[in-house]
Amino acid sequence: MAPQNSGSPNNSDDIEITLGLLNAVDGDKRITQRSIARDLGIALGLANTYLKRCAKKGFVKVTQVPANRYAYYLTPQGLAEKSRLTAQFLSQSFKLFRMAKEEYTEIIKRQISLNQKNIAVFGGSDLTEIIFLCARELKINLVGLVAPNYTEPEIDGIPVKSAVSDLDQFDIIIIADLADPQNTYENLVNIVGSKRVVAPNFLNISQYPLEKKPRK
Repeated sequence: MAPQNSGSPNNSDDIEITLGLLNAVDGDKRITQRSIARDLGIALGLANTYLKRCAKKGFVKVTQVPANRYAYYLTPQGLAEKSRLTAQFLSQSFKLFRMAKEEYTEIIKRQISLNQKNIAVFGGSDLTEIIFLCARELKINLVGLVAPNYTEPEIDGIPVKSAVSDLDQFDIIIIADLADPQNTYENLVNIVGSKRVVAPNFLNISQYPLEKKPRK
């Protein structure tokens, strides 16, 4: 689902919203702008903008039906665009997986070289599974996963905790949060100190000393 957004989406969001809209129209001819906005998690005005854009490009045909309503249909061009965007989206997802696996592998190898083999993970996302995969390949000890929204007591044999304070002793904690990695980093640094918090570069976290954090 695309994030709630009332401004201009970036390229990744643009692909996801357009693809979501084309899938929605293809799946339900009685769909409305309001239901599209709700299902995609975007503002109603943004859904209207994307529908108009898709109609202008010839991807969606709009026809008026009784009771002053509109019906939306995918054109042959729309079906082709849906296929193209799907391939592009999957390609980007694979690129993220490959990049994340490379960086997390390097992080874990570096900690092993420092004899820091007890590692915790923060954040329940697709990145978590990638870290688990790297950990199995490199045979390090994952002491636990901190994921407050998870209800399972463990995943793949790794204990799931609701707070950092619930973890067993660990050397470092690796960030696997996609929702708000910057805030997660700052909170973890306040809890365990910057030397024990590690994050991959692709998350674009500003790892400045918190005492020197720029004022807003």
